[in-house]
Amino acid sequence: MQVRLGRPLAILGATQVIGWGSILLPPVIGARMGASLGLDLPTVLAGSSLVMVVSGLASPLLGRAYARIGARSVMMAGSLLGAAGLLLLSAAAGLASYLLAWAVLGLFGAAMLSTSANAYLTELAGPRARSAIGLVMLVTGLATGIFWPLTAWLDAAIGWRGAVRLYAGLQLALVLPLLAWLPPARGPVPATAAAPAPSAADSPFRLMAAAIGLSGFVSFGLEAVTIALLTAYGFGTAEAVAAGSAMGLLKVAGRMIDMAGGARWDGLTTGIVATGAMPLGLAALLLGGGGSAAALVFAVLFGLGSGAFAIARATMPLVFYDGAAYGAALARIALPLNLAAAAAPPLLGALLTRFGPAPALATAMGCSLAACALLARLARLRPAR
Repeated sequence: MQVRLGRPLAILGATQVIGWGSILLPPVIGARMGASLGLDLPTVLAGSSLVMVVSGLASPLLGRAYARIGARSVMMAGSLLGAAGLLLLSAAAGLASYLLAWAVLGLFGAAMLSTSANAYLTELAGPRARSAIGLVMLVTGLATGIFWPLTAWLDAAIGWRGAVRLYAGLQLALVLPLLAWLPPARGPVPATAAAPAPSAADSPFRLMAAAIGLSGFVSFGLEAVTIALLTAYGFGTAEAVAAGSAMGLLKVAGRMIDMAGGARWDGLTTGIVATGAMPLGLAALLLGGGGSAAALVFAVLFGLGSGAFAIARATMPLVFYDGAAYGAALARIALPLNLAAAAAPPLLGALLTRFGPAPALATAMGCSLAACALLARLARLRPAR
Protein backbone atom coordinates (compact mmCIF):
# COMPACT_ATOMS: atom_id res chain seq x y z
CA MET A 1 0.00 0.00 0.00
CA GLN A 2 1.36 3.41 -0.97
CA VAL A 3 1.99 5.88 1.82
CA ARG A 4 0.02 9.08 1.54
CA LEU A 5 2.46 11.96 1.13
CA GLY A 6 0.20 14.96 1.77
CA ARG A 7 0.99 15.37 5.47
CA PRO A 8 4.74 14.63 5.19
CA LEU A 9 5.12 17.07 2.30
CA ALA A 10 3.25 19.83 4.14
CA ILE A 11 5.29 19.30 7.31
CA LEU A 12 8.63 19.16 5.53
CA GLY A 13 7.78 22.19 3.40
CA ALA A 14 6.92 24.26 6.49
CA THR A 15 9.84 23.08 8.64
CA GLN A 16 12.40 23.49 5.87
CA VAL A 17 11.23 27.04 5.15
CA ILE A 18 11.44 27.88 8.87
CA GLY A 19 14.81 26.18 9.21
CA TRP A 20 16.45 27.91 6.26
CA GLY A 21 14.75 31.22 7.01
CA SER A 22 16.04 31.14 10.59
CA ILE A 23 19.71 30.93 9.59
CA LEU A 24 19.69 33.19 6.51
CA LEU A 25 19.98 36.19 8.82
CA PRO A 26 23.25 38.06 8.08
CA PRO A 27 22.20 39.57 4.72
CA VAL A 28 19.28 41.28 6.50
CA ILE A 29 20.52 42.14 9.99
CA GLY A 30 24.28 41.71 9.57
CA ALA A 31 25.04 45.42 9.98
CA ARG A 32 23.00 45.63 13.20
CA MET A 33 24.62 42.47 14.55
CA GLY A 34 28.08 43.79 13.74
CA ALA A 35 27.43 47.12 15.44
CA SER A 36 26.16 45.33 18.54
CA LEU A 37 29.05 42.87 18.73
CA GLY A 38 31.86 45.16 17.60
CA LEU A 39 32.48 43.13 14.44
CA ASP A 40 32.90 44.33 10.87
CA LEU A 41 30.45 43.16 8.22
CA PRO A 42 32.79 40.62 6.51
CA THR A 43 33.32 38.92 9.88
CA VAL A 44 29.57 38.84 10.51
CA LEU A 45 28.96 37.34 7.09
CA ALA A 46 31.60 34.68 7.80
CA GLY A 47 29.00 33.08 10.06
CA SER A 48 27.14 31.82 7.01
CA SER A 49 30.33 30.32 5.57
CA LEU A 50 31.04 28.61 8.90
CA VAL A 51 27.59 27.00 8.77
CA MET A 52 28.37 25.53 5.35
CA VAL A 53 31.80 24.24 6.44
CA VAL A 54 30.59 22.62 9.68
CA SER A 55 27.52 21.20 7.98
CA GLY A 56 29.64 19.74 5.19
CA LEU A 57 32.12 18.17 7.63
CA ALA A 58 29.32 16.71 9.77
CA SER A 59 27.11 15.39 6.97
CA PRO A 60 29.18 12.28 6.08
CA LEU A 61 28.67 11.06 9.66
CA LEU A 62 24.90 10.98 9.19
CA GLY A 63 24.76 8.05 6.77
CA ARG A 64 24.85 5.42 9.49
CA ALA A 65 22.42 7.43 11.63
CA TYR A 66 19.90 7.38 8.79
CA ALA A 67 20.32 3.62 8.49
CA ARG A 68 20.04 2.89 12.22
CA ILE A 69 17.44 5.34 13.57
CA GLY A 70 15.92 6.90 10.44
CA ALA A 71 16.10 10.43 9.08
CA ARG A 72 13.01 11.55 11.05
CA SER A 73 14.83 11.04 14.37
CA VAL A 74 17.92 12.77 12.99
CA MET A 75 15.81 15.80 12.01
CA MET A 76 14.21 15.97 15.46
CA ALA A 77 17.66 16.01 17.09
CA GLY A 78 18.64 18.69 14.56
CA SER A 79 15.72 20.86 15.60
CA LEU A 80 17.01 20.84 19.19
CA LEU A 81 20.46 21.83 17.91
CA GLY A 82 18.84 24.66 15.95
CA ALA A 83 17.13 26.02 19.04
CA ALA A 84 20.39 25.81 21.00
CA GLY A 85 22.40 27.51 18.26
CA LEU A 86 19.91 30.35 17.86
CA LEU A 87 19.79 30.93 21.63
CA LEU A 88 23.60 31.04 21.68
CA LEU A 89 23.53 33.54 18.80
CA SER A 90 21.00 35.75 20.58
CA ALA A 91 23.29 35.83 23.63
CA ALA A 92 26.57 36.35 21.71
CA ALA A 93 28.84 38.98 23.25
CA GLY A 94 31.86 38.87 20.94
CA LEU A 95 33.65 37.00 18.20
CA ALA A 96 34.19 33.71 20.06
CA SER A 97 30.60 33.29 21.19
CA TYR A 98 29.33 34.45 17.79
CA LEU A 99 31.36 31.82 15.93
CA LEU A 100 30.42 29.12 18.46
CA ALA A 101 26.74 29.82 17.78
CA TRP A 102 27.22 29.47 14.02
CA ALA A 103 29.20 26.24 14.50
CA VAL A 104 26.23 24.75 16.40
CA LEU A 105 23.94 26.01 13.63
CA GLY A 106 26.16 24.18 11.16
CA LEU A 107 25.37 20.93 13.01
CA PHE A 108 21.70 21.94 12.84
CA GLY A 109 22.01 22.41 9.08
CA ALA A 110 23.52 18.94 8.64
CA ALA A 111 20.95 17.16 10.79
CA MET A 112 17.75 19.08 10.03
CA LEU A 113 17.87 20.71 6.63
CA SER A 114 17.82 19.50 3.02
CA THR A 115 19.98 16.36 3.21
CA SER A 116 18.00 14.80 6.06
CA ALA A 117 14.66 15.84 4.59
CA ASN A 118 15.56 14.21 1.28
CA ALA A 119 16.77 11.06 3.04
CA TYR A 120 13.48 10.85 4.95
CA LEU A 121 11.42 11.17 1.77
CA THR A 122 13.45 8.38 0.18
CA GLU A 123 12.81 6.16 3.21
CA LEU A 124 9.10 6.96 3.11
CA ALA A 125 8.23 7.27 -0.58
CA GLY A 126 10.61 4.85 -2.27
CA PRO A 127 10.21 5.21 -6.06
CA ARG A 128 8.06 8.33 -5.61
CA ALA A 129 10.83 10.14 -3.72
CA ARG A 130 12.04 12.11 -6.73
CA SER A 131 8.82 14.08 -7.24
CA ALA A 132 8.38 14.50 -3.48
CA ILE A 133 11.91 15.90 -3.09
CA GLY A 134 11.26 18.30 -5.96
CA LEU A 135 8.09 19.63 -4.35
CA VAL A 136 9.76 20.23 -0.98
CA MET A 137 12.75 21.96 -2.60
CA LEU A 138 10.41 24.12 -4.66
CA VAL A 139 8.68 25.33 -1.49
CA THR A 140 12.03 25.75 0.29
CA GLY A 141 13.04 28.24 -2.39
CA LEU A 142 10.51 30.63 -0.85
CA ALA A 143 12.41 30.84 2.46
CA THR A 144 14.21 34.12 1.77
CA GLY A 145 11.12 35.73 0.28
CA ILE A 146 9.20 35.00 3.48
CA PHE A 147 11.84 35.35 6.17
CA TRP A 148 13.92 38.29 4.94
CA PRO A 149 11.07 40.81 5.22
CA LEU A 150 9.86 39.12 8.44
CA THR A 151 13.34 39.36 9.96
CA ALA A 152 13.64 43.03 8.98
CA TRP A 153 10.25 43.76 10.58
CA LEU A 154 11.11 41.87 13.77
CA ASP A 155 14.48 43.63 13.97
CA ALA A 156 12.71 46.99 13.92
CA ALA A 157 10.09 45.82 16.42
CA ILE A 158 12.06 43.81 19.01
CA GLY A 159 15.70 44.03 17.91
CA TRP A 160 17.86 41.40 16.24
CA ARG A 161 18.41 39.46 19.46
CA GLY A 162 14.66 39.27 20.06
CA ALA A 163 14.10 38.08 16.49
CA VAL A 164 16.70 35.32 16.88
CA ARG A 165 15.19 34.22 20.21
CA LEU A 166 11.78 34.08 18.54
CA TYR A 167 13.18 31.81 15.83
CA ALA A 168 14.70 29.58 18.54
CA GLY A 169 11.26 29.35 20.09
CA LEU A 170 9.79 28.35 16.74
CA GLN A 171 12.15 25.37 16.62
CA LEU A 172 10.93 24.12 20.00
CA ALA A 173 7.26 25.10 19.85
CA LEU A 174 6.48 24.39 16.18
CA VAL A 175 9.21 22.62 14.21
CA LEU A 176 9.96 19.85 16.74
CA PRO A 177 6.27 18.91 17.28
CA LEU A 178 5.66 18.93 13.52
CA LEU A 179 8.63 16.62 12.92
CA ALA A 180 7.36 14.31 15.67
CA TRP A 181 4.04 14.18 13.77
CA LEU A 182 5.74 12.81 10.66
CA PRO A 183 4.88 9.15 10.05
CA PRO A 184 7.88 6.94 10.83
CA ALA A 185 9.29 5.73 7.55
CA ARG A 186 10.40 2.40 9.00
CA GLY A 187 11.87 0.87 12.12
CA PRO A 188 15.56 1.24 12.94
CA VAL A 189 17.82 -0.97 10.84
CA PRO A 190 19.99 -3.46 12.76
CA ALA A 191 23.65 -2.55 12.79
CA THR A 192 24.54 -5.54 10.64
CA ALA A 193 22.05 -4.42 8.00
CA ALA A 194 23.01 -0.75 7.96
CA ALA A 195 23.88 0.33 4.44
CA PRO A 196 27.46 1.50 4.12
CA ALA A 197 28.32 4.80 2.53
CA PRO A 198 29.42 4.56 -1.09
CA SER A 199 33.06 3.53 -1.36
CA ALA A 200 35.73 6.05 -2.31
CA ALA A 201 36.47 3.66 -5.18
CA ASP A 202 32.87 3.89 -6.42
CA SER A 203 33.28 5.55 -9.83
CA PRO A 204 29.69 6.86 -10.12
CA PHE A 205 29.93 8.41 -6.67
CA ARG A 206 33.29 10.08 -7.40
CA LEU A 207 32.04 11.56 -10.67
CA MET A 208 28.77 12.70 -9.12
CA ALA A 209 30.39 14.29 -6.06
CA ALA A 210 32.95 16.15 -8.21
CA ALA A 211 30.30 17.43 -10.63
CA ILE A 212 27.99 18.56 -7.82
CA GLY A 213 30.86 20.28 -6.02
CA LEU A 214 31.95 22.16 -9.16
CA SER A 215 28.43 23.20 -10.06
CA GLY A 216 27.73 24.22 -6.47
CA PHE A 217 30.84 26.41 -6.54
CA VAL A 218 29.42 28.24 -9.55
CA SER A 219 25.82 28.48 -8.31
CA PHE A 220 26.61 29.70 -4.79
CA GLY A 221 29.49 31.90 -5.92
CA LEU A 222 27.57 33.69 -8.68
CA GLU A 223 24.56 34.16 -6.41
CA ALA A 224 26.78 36.05 -3.99
CA VAL A 225 28.48 38.30 -6.58
CA THR A 226 25.82 38.77 -9.28
CA ILE A 227 24.99 42.34 -8.28
CA ALA A 228 28.66 43.33 -8.02
CA LEU A 229 29.34 41.57 -11.34
CA LEU A 230 26.65 43.49 -13.18
CA THR A 231 27.63 46.82 -11.65
CA ALA A 232 31.20 46.12 -12.79
CA TYR A 233 29.81 45.93 -16.33
CA GLY A 234 28.27 49.37 -15.94
CA PHE A 235 24.74 48.61 -14.79
CA GLY A 236 23.26 50.86 -12.13
CA THR A 237 22.70 49.43 -8.69
CA ALA A 238 18.92 49.42 -9.10
CA GLU A 239 19.22 47.64 -12.46
CA ALA A 240 21.63 45.07 -11.04
CA VAL A 241 19.35 44.38 -8.05
CA ALA A 242 16.35 44.01 -10.37
CA ALA A 243 18.30 41.58 -12.57
CA GLY A 244 19.38 39.60 -9.51
CA SER A 245 15.77 39.42 -8.28
CA ALA A 246 14.58 38.27 -11.71
CA MET A 247 17.26 35.59 -11.69
CA GLY A 248 15.96 34.42 -8.32
CA LEU A 249 12.48 33.98 -9.80
CA LEU A 250 13.96 32.12 -12.77
CA LYS A 251 15.76 29.79 -10.36
CA VAL A 252 12.40 28.90 -8.81
CA ALA A 253 11.05 28.28 -12.32
CA GLY A 254 14.11 26.16 -13.09
CA ARG A 255 13.31 23.94 -10.11
CA MET A 256 10.11 22.93 -11.88
CA ILE A 257 12.00 21.50 -14.88
CA ASP A 258 13.01 18.27 -13.16
CA MET A 259 9.50 17.88 -11.71
CA ALA A 260 7.95 18.39 -15.15
CA GLY A 261 9.94 15.48 -16.50
CA GLY A 262 8.18 12.95 -14.31
CA ALA A 263 9.15 9.49 -15.54
CA ARG A 264 10.28 10.82 -18.92
CA TRP A 265 13.77 11.66 -17.70
CA ASP A 266 15.75 11.29 -14.49
CA GLY A 267 17.75 13.64 -12.29
CA LEU A 268 20.97 12.86 -14.13
CA THR A 269 19.49 14.05 -17.43
CA THR A 270 18.29 17.23 -15.73
CA GLY A 271 21.79 17.74 -14.34
CA ILE A 272 23.42 17.42 -17.76
CA VAL A 273 21.00 19.90 -19.35
CA ALA A 274 21.36 22.32 -16.42
CA THR A 275 25.17 22.27 -16.42
CA GLY A 276 25.04 22.82 -20.18
CA ALA A 277 22.78 25.87 -19.86
CA MET A 278 24.81 27.57 -17.11
CA PRO A 279 28.07 28.05 -19.10
CA LEU A 280 26.06 29.27 -22.10
CA GLY A 281 24.60 32.03 -19.92
CA LEU A 282 28.03 32.89 -18.55
CA ALA A 283 29.50 32.96 -22.06
CA ALA A 284 26.76 35.31 -23.24
CA LEU A 285 27.64 37.85 -20.56
CA LEU A 286 31.38 37.41 -21.08
CA LEU A 287 31.32 37.68 -24.88
CA GLY A 288 28.55 40.27 -24.93
CA GLY A 289 30.61 42.70 -22.91
CA GLY A 290 27.87 43.30 -20.38
CA GLY A 291 25.28 44.69 -22.80
CA SER A 292 21.59 44.59 -21.90
CA ALA A 293 20.82 41.72 -24.31
CA ALA A 294 23.78 39.72 -23.00
CA ALA A 295 22.68 40.32 -19.41
CA LEU A 296 19.16 39.11 -20.27
CA VAL A 297 20.48 35.90 -21.84
CA PHE A 298 22.75 35.39 -18.83
CA ALA A 299 19.89 35.84 -16.36
CA VAL A 300 17.57 33.46 -18.22
CA LEU A 301 20.03 30.64 -18.98
CA PHE A 302 21.98 30.79 -15.74
CA GLY A 303 18.87 31.30 -13.60
CA LEU A 304 16.98 28.37 -15.13
CA GLY A 305 20.09 26.16 -15.18
CA SER A 306 21.12 26.75 -11.57
CA GLY A 307 17.53 26.35 -10.40
CA ALA A 308 17.17 23.03 -12.23
CA PHE A 309 20.48 21.80 -10.86
CA ALA A 310 19.38 22.56 -7.30
CA ILE A 311 16.80 19.79 -7.73
CA ALA A 312 19.08 17.54 -9.80
CA ARG A 313 21.80 17.39 -7.17
CA ALA A 314 19.25 15.89 -4.76
CA THR A 315 17.52 13.55 -7.23
CA MET A 316 20.55 12.45 -9.26
CA PRO A 317 21.81 9.98 -6.61
CA LEU A 318 18.45 8.15 -6.90
CA VAL A 319 19.63 6.92 -10.32
CA PHE A 320 22.37 4.87 -8.61
CA TYR A 321 21.25 4.39 -5.00
CA ASP A 322 18.04 3.77 -3.08
CA GLY A 323 16.94 3.41 0.54
CA ALA A 324 19.65 3.89 3.16
CA ALA A 325 22.35 3.85 0.46
CA TYR A 326 20.79 7.00 -1.00
CA GLY A 327 20.91 8.74 2.38
CA ALA A 328 24.54 7.73 2.84
CA ALA A 329 25.45 8.99 -0.64
CA LEU A 330 23.63 12.29 -0.13
CA ALA A 331 25.32 12.81 3.24
CA ARG A 332 28.78 12.28 1.74
CA ILE A 333 28.08 14.49 -1.27
CA ALA A 334 27.20 17.31 1.15
CA LEU A 335 30.88 17.63 2.12
CA PRO A 336 32.28 18.78 -1.26
CA LEU A 337 29.10 20.74 -1.98
CA ASN A 338 29.16 22.70 1.28
CA LEU A 339 32.90 23.34 1.15
CA ALA A 340 32.52 24.64 -2.41
CA ALA A 341 29.59 26.81 -1.33
CA ALA A 342 31.67 28.29 1.49
CA ALA A 343 34.75 28.91 -0.68
CA ALA A 344 33.06 30.27 -3.80
CA PRO A 345 31.89 33.75 -2.70
CA PRO A 346 35.27 34.95 -1.38
CA LEU A 347 37.21 33.41 -4.27
CA LEU A 348 35.00 34.76 -7.05
CA GLY A 349 34.67 38.05 -5.17
CA ALA A 350 38.46 38.36 -5.01
CA LEU A 351 38.80 37.67 -8.75
CA LEU A 352 36.12 40.26 -9.48
CA THR A 353 37.58 43.02 -7.32
CA ARG A 354 41.23 42.45 -8.26
CA PHE A 355 41.05 41.50 -11.92
CA GLY A 356 37.59 42.50 -13.14
CA PRO A 357 34.50 40.58 -14.22
CA ALA A 358 36.01 38.61 -17.13
CA PRO A 359 38.33 36.35 -15.05
CA ALA A 360 35.54 35.66 -12.56
CA LEU A 361 33.15 34.70 -15.37
CA ALA A 362 35.80 32.60 -17.13
CA THR A 363 36.54 30.69 -13.93
CA ALA A 364 32.86 30.00 -13.33
CA MET A 365 32.39 28.94 -16.96
CA GLY A 366 35.32 26.52 -16.75
CA CYS A 367 33.91 24.91 -13.62
CA SER A 368 30.46 24.58 -15.24
CA LEU A 369 31.89 22.96 -18.36
CA ALA A 370 33.92 20.55 -16.24
CA ALA A 371 30.78 19.61 -14.29
CA CYS A 372 28.88 18.99 -17.52
CA ALA A 373 31.68 16.78 -18.86
CA LEU A 374 31.77 14.74 -15.64
CA LEU A 375 28.01 14.19 -15.77
CA ALA A 376 28.18 13.14 -19.42
CA ARG A 377 30.76 10.55 -18.40
CA LEU A 378 28.58 9.53 -15.45
CA ALA A 379 25.65 8.94 -17.83
CA ARG A 380 27.61 6.13 -19.45
CA LEU A 381 27.61 4.35 -16.08
CA ARG A 382 23.84 4.66 -15.61
CA PRO A 383 22.50 1.25 -14.48
CA ALA A 384 20.26 -0.62 -16.89
CA ARG A 385 16.55 -0.44 -16.11
